[in-house]
Parts: sequence; C-alpha cells; structure tokens
Amino acid sequence: MSSRSRVAVLAGVLVLAAAAAPAWADLKIGVVNYTRLMQESPQAKAAQEVLRNEFGGKQKDLQTQQQALKAKEDLLQRDAATMTADQRTRVEKELREGNRDLSLKVNEYQDDFNARQNEELSKLQKALVEEVQAYAQAQKFDLVIAEGVIFASPTLDITPQVLAALQARGVRAPAAGSSPPASGGTPFASPKGSTIPSGK
Repeated sequence: MSSRSRVAVLAGVLVLAAAAAPAWADLKIGVVNYTRLMQESPQAKAAQEVLRNEFGGKQKDLQTQQQALKAKEDLLQRDAATMTADQRTRVEKELREGNRDLSLKVNEYQDDFNARQNEELSKLQKALVEEVQAYAQAQKFDLVIAEGVIFASPTLDITPQVLAALQARGVRAPAAGSSPPASGGTPFASPKGSTIPSGK
C-alpha cells in the first residue's frame, strides 16, 4: 500500500471515529461492585441469618457428639493399660459406631446446608439484580457493568447508591415465579464457631 493510500485510510478512520464520538459521549454508563452488594446489603445479611437460625441447632448437636467421642477416645488412650480386654473391646466398638454415625450425620448436614444455601443465594442474586435494574432505569443509565471490570473511575461506581436503595427498601422476598440470574456470587458462610465441616 502506498503512502497516499495509507493516509487516505487513516483519514477515513478518523472521520468515522469523529462521527461516532458524540453518540458514545451521550451514553450514561455505571459500574456496580456485585461482590460488595452480596456482602453488605441487608438482604444478604438476612439470608445468612436465616441459615444460621435453621442450621445452628443441628450444628451444635453435631459438635456435642464430636466432643463426646473425643473425650471417650482420650479416656481410652489414658486408661487402656488398666482396662480389661473386654472393656477395651467395648469402648473401641462404641468409638467405631459413634464415628460412623457422626460421619453420616455430618454428610447429611452438609447436603442439607448446601441445598438451602443455594436456594437463599439464588433468591438474593435475583433481588440484587432487580434492584440494580430498577436503579439504572430510574436514573436513565444506558449500560451498567457488574462483572469483569479491570478498571473503572470512581465516578462511574453506583454501588453506594444501590446499597442505599437496598437499605431503604429493607428485606423483601423476590417476585414469585421468576428464575434466578445465572451470574455467580459469594457463598454464605455456615453458622460460626463450628468444627463440623461446612460443605464449602
């Protein structure tokens, strides 16, 4: 390609860019930190509280059973030398059966907790997306980006405004009959203080 041709092509590109610039300049774009909404919104905290209330009692029972087995195991190690063979056999059998029973209960707890966590997470995701969409429409945004943003000016961040709207709205259930969004989110923690695996 000759120098003249290259100049002509470059000039054409610049003309097209100049023509498109006013359209881009009129776009109203916002960026929302979805992870922050998942962590700080009252709806997220309410969902976590639901899980704590629902699974806290079962978790405490499992911890109590776990501690009882540990105490029995310590007793066996301490007194094994002075036990009769029948006593040792009986305690060892109780420990095997107790550990097997605890393992089954922990697995059931994990399955139940994971299923309920996914339900609450789906409802929360839907509520957050609906709130972002409502805010964007009310403020006449053309585009709101939530995922995959490498950099955004703080002036584009609408997360504080969306959080304020969520706090003002309070906890509410999402509309019935709607499917949850496909986007991911931050998993909830299981009830605190547990030595029982949470199934994460």
